[in-house]
Amino acid sequence: MHIRPSDRSLQHHYDGVVITGGHDVNPALYAAEPEVEPLHDTERDALEMHVIELSLARRLPILGICRGAQLLNVFRGGSLFQELRSRRRRTSNRWTVLPLKRLHVESGSMLARLVGDGTQRINSLHNQAIDRAGEGLRISGRDLDGIVQAIEDPDYGFLLGVQWHPEFLLPMVTHRALFKALVDSARQYADTRRARENGHNT
Repeated sequence: MHIRPSDRSLQHHYDGVVITGGHDVNPALYAAEPEVEPLHDTERDALEMHVIELSLARRLPILGICRGAQLLNVFRGGSLFQELRSRRRRTSNRWTVLPLKRLHVESGSMLARLVGDGTQRINSLHNQAIDRAGEGLRISGRDLDGIVQAIEDPDYGFLLGVQWHPEFLLPMVTHRALFKALVDSARQYADTRRARENGHNT
């Protein structure tokens, strides 16, 4: 199910959420002045911030991808780098769906449990990234330039944001593992919800 800004109602039934990639996040959302030529979608920003608010209140499993990870971070009070070219020394600023960049995974993180410790291969389709991590969020992956590539909330359940695009890397088992974990968490959430609802109905 896709939720779009044109939807008249957000009264949808879902047990897990993916916040996907897209336009840059409006810097006004983290109280910053624009540093680059604006490429924003304010209606989408408002919709997805609302979906994140509702999902966090219900403690739904959430996976943020690229812009989605950035928006999760901003919702929690974090900030973003609006451009990355000047911050790159050891990595290319070229966009590619191919897994040509290296991800260093933080040991002991949820991300490490899903994809393994050490180094993984990722792609890169972003020109912005997380600067200051939001409240309760742990940085669980960086690239060779130290740019944040993954955040998570160790106290939440399943809340993970990744800067790369695993949906383009599904032939690789490590990237499929992210979606499998989300689906498994959503299934567990649904089971718990149904058991709670049945209990109220008896």
